Amino acid sequence: MSVTGAKSPLLEIRLANSDDASSISEVLLQSFIEYKSEYTPGGFAATTPTVQEVRHRLTEGPVWVGLLEGMVVATVSAVARGESLYVRGMAALPSARGHRIGQLLMDSVQGFAVARECKHLFLSTTPFLSRAIALYERLGFIRTAEGPHDLFGTPLFTMEKMLPSSRDELSPGDREKLRGQTLSQP
Repeated sequence: MSVTGAKSPLLEIRLANSDDASSISEVLLQSFIEYKSEYTPGGFAATTPTVQEVRHRLTEGPVWVGLLEGMVVATVSAVARGESLYVRGMAALPSARGHRIGQLLMDSVQGFAVARECKHLFLSTTPFLSRAIALYERLGFIRTAEGPHDLFGTPLFTMEKMLPSSRDELSPGDREKLRGQTLSQP
């Protein structure tokens, strides 16, 4: 998916592959480094996976990257959990914020989930990531009492979004195209 505008830079959202692992790891690190003092050491390490850990995530479910002028500047991944899709590792470089990349990434995640007839999306976030929380709320996520409530001692809360059925959202052709994006990446 590409988005262009008269004066806007070229944005692209695509599924990641193993060649993107280093860029994804760096995006996660650079996106969260400003919040490092808010995390426990274990919480920060879990939030900023190594290249090898990113490669493992690629085997657990889809990972998307957001590119700005051809450079990886954002990412998100997902893991199927029953009739739900767990969203994790959402990040955008500070220099890339304000271009709607987060919304475009989440649109890709939601399209993927709807095509697979998932009933809802859920994610965990920390209370100090106010910009991310505002995005999730604009996209229809609400806070729940569900856990987990901490990540290696860093406070967390869960947000979820109920999804419409795929028949309500997508044409048959779009549904078939999204079904081609497998939950398990090679």
